[in-house]
Amino acid sequence: MPYTPSGFFCDRLIRERERRDGEGSLNKPLRFSGQDFNTLKHECLQKKCLFEDDTFQATVESLGYKELGHKSNKVKNIVWKRPKEICENPQFIVGGASRTDICQGDLGDCWLLAAIACLTLNEKLLYRVVPQDQSFSEGYAGIFHFQFWRYGDWVDVVIDDRIPTFNNQLVFTKSAERNEFWSALLEKAYAKLHGSYEALKGGNTTEAMEDFTGGVTEFYEMKEAPKELYKIMKKALERGSLMGCSIDSLVPARFETRTVTGLVKGHAYSVTAVEECKQSQHKDSKVRLVRLRNPWGQVEWNGPWSDNSKEWASLSKGEKEKLQHQNAEDGEFWMSFEDFKKNYTKIEICNLTPDALEDDKIHKWTVSVNEGRWVRGCSAGGCRNYPDTFWTNPQYRLRLLEEDDDPEDNEVACTFVVALMQKNRRKERKMGANLFTIGFAIYEMHGNKQHMQKDFFLFNSSKARCKSYINLREVTQRFRLSPGEYVIVPSTYEPHQEGEFILRVFSEKRNTSEEIENRIEADHPVPAPASAGEESEEDQQFRTIFQEIAGDEMEITANELKNVLNRVVSKHKDLNTEGFSLESCRSMIALMDVSFVSSASGRLYTELTLCLFQGIFKHYDSDQTGSINSYEMRNAVNDAGFRLNNQLYDIITMRYANENMNIDFDSFISCLVRLEAMFRAFQAFDQDGDGTIRLSVLEVRAAN
Repeated sequence: MPYTPSGFFCDRLIRERERRDGEGSLNKPLRFSGQDFNTLKHECLQKKCLFEDDTFQATVESLGYKELGHKSNKVKNIVWKRPKEICENPQFIVGGASRTDICQGDLGDCWLLAAIACLTLNEKLLYRVVPQDQSFSEGYAGIFHFQFWRYGDWVDVVIDDRIPTFNNQLVFTKSAERNEFWSALLEKAYAKLHGSYEALKGGNTTEAMEDFTGGVTEFYEMKEAPKELYKIMKKALERGSLMGCSIDSLVPARFETRTVTGLVKGHAYSVTAVEECKQSQHKDSKVRLVRLRNPWGQVEWNGPWSDNSKEWASLSKGEKEKLQHQNAEDGEFWMSFEDFKKNYTKIEICNLTPDALEDDKIHKWTVSVNEGRWVRGCSAGGCRNYPDTFWTNPQYRLRLLEEDDDPEDNEVACTFVVALMQKNRRKERKMGANLFTIGFAIYEMHGNKQHMQKDFFLFNSSKARCKSYINLREVTQRFRLSPGEYVIVPSTYEPHQEGEFILRVFSEKRNTSEEIENRIEADHPVPAPASAGEESEEDQQFRTIFQEIAGDEMEITANELKNVLNRVVSKHKDLNTEGFSLESCRSMIALMDVSFVSSASGRLYTELTLCLFQGIFKHYDSDQTGSINSYEMRNAVNDAGFRLNNQLYDIITMRYANENMNIDFDSFISCLVRLEAMFRAFQAFDQDGDGTIRLSVLEVRAAN
């Protein structure tokens, strides 16, 4: 098996996500919980039995963990039933999926249901999430499946059709048609994806919308909307984006109430078109229009440019045909862009990724995706308010390669959206996890290809950054920067907060992004043996002690080496340490066996340990506490001549730091000894020096 230095060092300690033959794409989604829908369905049909999902059972555990947990009175009378036990002639979808198929039950997941309602407006997207070839008649086996986007992958979630009921009524989501069940089963599959029904309580509509499309959502408050909002909306629709808007209702009692203009407060609308038209009676006069749809299928705007308004007389027949203008109470209407901004409070744009778009004619975004994690004590450095640790956060190089086709004010710039999403926090709620407060900053690079160090951030201000750190699943923002190279630093607000994330960059033109990783190498100097005349008094004492214990054959055990080193270290009064452990000494002996032949080399290595490594430790242990923190360890390892990547720093922290993220002298030496041994072993196998080696399983075990 081939190994690079990174793989050699990290083998069996880090599992990387593998992609095989497009696995995780829309056409080949991952099997959630390892379940294959077609195989399971075929088995049930062969056995003439109904599917029972043992990975999401009809038990309290699937309902929840607190309000819907074992101790809750709410779950005592809940009975799981299949649709055929609830009503006669159950149907998956009745007369097409629509907004009225979604009625909220006794679960605070209106955010999810609002997203499902919006999804019904786009059949192509809907039937990717909700496969149509499912029913309660032909080929029925009590098994259904749904597809969701999950942190960069599409996954296929299999469920059985047992649904929670109370008095033979569905407890959670239901349809206005009593015998229609697609929305209830979709909710169950989404609950399985997150661990339980209760995990769905509370959220943001755009969270579910992204899970249905794989897109990235932008929010705009109308009072703070950018001057180019019209262009942003028009381009978004050209790219197949989903777009919604709403009017805030400040008085709860007036939620979803119709105003005198025909618009409804506290209600979600869809934006279906944005156009600019010439008005025939006014030379060179143009009007910008927005087409909206009320999901109710009725109740429309009655102001200027409404269906029967006089403004339509100013347009030619050709312009009317282009806009597909028609007078019908169908919930769809036009209004001017200015009236749109005056009447609506906010707008949400869900930009779709190329894999969610089938039409090649649609101008698509370019998307780059990176997965990462913040590791406590190593790469969870917090925001820029913590300069001592901010630089340790994961860093991503962004290359903006092409400027926009239609620059504003003759400005050569690239438009792009950065989306930082924290992973799995909803699923981990039952273990006490909450959303972190997250954000990011963008810096211009100046030719440096390595992980940026502390000084870079002390002397360079950010080129751009998110407006604020916020405790949402995802933080997104649109930027315009000149073509070039930048570094994005995603972080939690506070340091030491451990979690996984996905960083996506959407751009109008070509971009690339990748994590900045140091090249793994060792370049520390190995001092030559000192001649007898150059030996210090301490060197001579060490030689005397070593020869006294090792004898004429110059052989020494780990216990004996421990005694030698601790006798020498004890003379360093400025070093606050209890001495070397037996484990450290065993590591040194192992290194000598592999790398050293003569007894003089054994002494040389010990000198290296006591002089070079000890000096580095004392430099960072400036307060003489006998330990350095895990962030200082990164610099100390670097000073010792080892260039490592983030994965290796993570491993070092997990292996050698204590619960307070501190590393004592003994652990420090143990770590560097191990690194020395691994580099020497790798170099011994890398005969041609190309940075790649091939080992058998036995050789891997021997090397470790």
